[in-house]
Amino acid sequence: MDFSNQQLLLKRVVNIKAIVTSVWKEEMQQHLQAQINQLDQQLQQLDMQGQRAIAEIQKQSLQPPGPQTVQQVENIQLQINEKKSELLEQKNQLLQNLQQVQILELDQEVNQFQVEGFFRAEVGDNIINKMQVEIVMRDGVIEEIRGDV
Repeated sequence: MDFSNQQLLLKRVVNIKAIVTSVWKEEMQQHLQAQINQLDQQLQQLDMQGQRAIAEIQKQSLQPPGPQTVQQVENIQLQINEKKSELLEQKNQLLQNLQQVQILELDQEVNQFQVEGFFRAEVGDNIINKMQVEIVMRDGVIEEIRGDV
């Protein structure tokens, strides 16, 4: 039986790399700073919503507040603190990323993201080489495609 015409369409991960330029650094810094600002807004909104919820519970409760009211307030405060901690962790990661971008040298290659792509494989192909493909771009323009396309 002749197997030479057999082909498969397979999926692979393609690494997209960026060459660091002053334009790229500026765009990345702006993008990261915008995300940091958004997290700051979420933290402020979380504080305001928590304070309103606690004030509403206290307004509707008996004076002095009973154990059920105290428990509700503590539960809300606990939820707020958990969400705050999560948001602050995200903000810290973004600040670290921002710092890393600032110290990158021009013309250095950095991993930007990954995409999935398809390729044809047939008898005799080196599957390892076919799986190792990357695209290098400068300021969003493809400069080089590396690997066995």
